[in-house]
Amino acid sequence: MLNSLTTRVIATTISLLVAGIFLYTTFNVRHQQKMLIDTARESTELLLHTVESSIYNTMHLGNVQDVGSILSMVGQHNQLVGVRIFHPHGVILRSSNPAEVGRSVSDNDYKIYQSPKNYSIFNIPQYGEVLAMVKPIYNEAACHACHGSKARVIGVLNINYSLSRTKMQMLDASRIFVVSSITITAFLAITISLLLLRFVKKPLDNMVDTMLKVEKGDFAVRIPYKGKDEIGRLIGSFNSMVDRLDVTQKELETLHFQQLERADRLASIGEMAAGIAHEIKNPLAGISAAVTIIKDDMSEDDPRGGILGEVVDQVKRLDKTVNDLLFFGKPSLPELTCVDINTILTTTLKFASQHRGGVNIEKLIQLCPDLPPVYADDKQMQQVFLNLVLNAYQAMPSGGLITISSSLTVRSGTEYVRIDISDTGSGIPPQILEKIFTPFYTTKAQGTGLGLPICNKLVKLHKGDIRVTSDDTTGTIFTVELPACHLGSIKASEVTT
Repeated sequence: MLNSLTTRVIATTISLLVAGIFLYTTFNVRHQQKMLIDTARESTELLLHTVESSIYNTMHLGNVQDVGSILSMVGQHNQLVGVRIFHPHGVILRSSNPAEVGRSVSDNDYKIYQSPKNYSIFNIPQYGEVLAMVKPIYNEAACHACHGSKARVIGVLNINYSLSRTKMQMLDASRIFVVSSITITAFLAITISLLLLRFVKKPLDNMVDTMLKVEKGDFAVRIPYKGKDEIGRLIGSFNSMVDRLDVTQKELETLHFQQLERADRLASIGEMAAGIAHEIKNPLAGISAAVTIIKDDMSEDDPRGGILGEVVDQVKRLDKTVNDLLFFGKPSLPELTCVDINTILTTTLKFASQHRGGVNIEKLIQLCPDLPPVYADDKQMQQVFLNLVLNAYQAMPSGGLITISSSLTVRSGTEYVRIDISDTGSGIPPQILEKIFTPFYTTKAQGTGLGLPICNKLVKLHKGDIRVTSDDTTGTIFTVELPACHLGSIKASEVTT
């Protein structure tokens, strides 16, 4: 469940929502509490000014005894803990509670008088939190008759305002705000969860189920979705991908069926060709022997001898074609040993030098010394290189340059011995170049179309690679790469072969 993307999104969203509303609620509750305290302070300050004005008026009229009555009357307010006037030295002069007259004012009240601020909040055990506020009573000209003119402050008016009702209001406001916040959070969390489940999780689950069906090979399924949001575009792309997969699968099935039919036909043709080749090979040997005997019995100046010699040559060509056909149909496995590729190339060139097509061709041999050996069948490799060299001769009937080089190369961390055989002929057209390894494809009047396919098959049996590049300006380059002979490769090859 925790691995679900939708679950993580919902959990993250709700967590952020709860954290945000918690911070907002905390800020607002504190702000609300500050506002209530400020309201209580303003009310107390207003009451303080009112009491001060009343006392001034009373004292100006000479009714000093009425000051105590004013304080007693004001002190009857249920939010007031006490109203008093104390001397700047701390002795209570008048009070709403006559019992405390003559006593020292409390330390908390006196500290307020001494501090720059004129109010403070402190706790009184029997009343709880109290907002205390003081206001000095200055010695004005009208007060000089009774108090003289020396003292600047003749008394300090002190009011203690109970915050119990304010605290209750703060608690009620906080409770309402918290409950409202919890309700809003729960509503938003449920709404967001339902929306995510409806518009995100359900389409994604549907897509996952459909992908599983596609993975099992059912390309007929599609996901219905009418929205044009990101999920809709994703589902649209998925449906389009399945459409293309469906088309591609049908094309592959058609192509595979065609390849199977072609392979079946080729197998049948191969079997038939092998059978025909076997049937032709023995009569050809008899014809060749008979024609040779007849030719040997003739005199050298007999004109019929040339005709019989041509017959023998054609019989030999037919015999070579039959041998190539039989070899291509079922090539013998290579007898692998560690051999020096330079030695094989040198031997091959000796054979090729006897061919009449290489008389007018310049040869450039560039064999790299100290090459590692290759694990190969030397006779089959001679057959491959001889075929490539003779093809190069035939590509330059009017003469040219054939270059044979060997070198060491590394591909994917494996060492390969590379052999390049290049000519300066007219090159191979692109439309023919891609078909040269196709069996029975040839552009030569005397060719069978099996030479290069046999070379390709032999190189593949050696776990090597053969490729060709050609153009009409530089000629043609055949490249053969064979794995270098190492202990690991020898064991692997022995197991394979």
